[in-house]
Amino acid sequence: MTKYLISFPSGAMHVSDAELPAVSEAAHEVVREAKVAGVWVFGGGIDERVAPVLVSEDGTFSPGTYPQTNQIEGGYSILELPTYADAVDWAAKIARACRCAQEVRAFQDDPES
Repeated sequence: MTKYLISFPSGAMHVSDAELPAVSEAAHEVVREAKVAGVWVFGGGIDERVAPVLVSEDGTFSPGTYPQTNQIEGGYSILELPTYADAVDWAAKIARACRCAQEVRAFQDDPES
């Protein structure tokens, strides 16, 4: 089976403060469904209050990111699924719950992970 990253950037989610509890519950319901189905690996949102750092091979670090990843934020789910079509189906469930489109990407197979 393949692991899929299903994600969205923070700016894609247009939900009022009043709607947030219902959206949160709907998203958690999809998480519970994925866990029961045995396809849930991991999920969460990037804590945007914590600034990213770039760590070198010698352990030194500096504020910031690679330029092309400057905008990584939002919500992420990793599911292990038999087909790409299944990933798209789960992404649709997450999109309905979060009220925004989801991006689907497949991880390359690595027998060590």
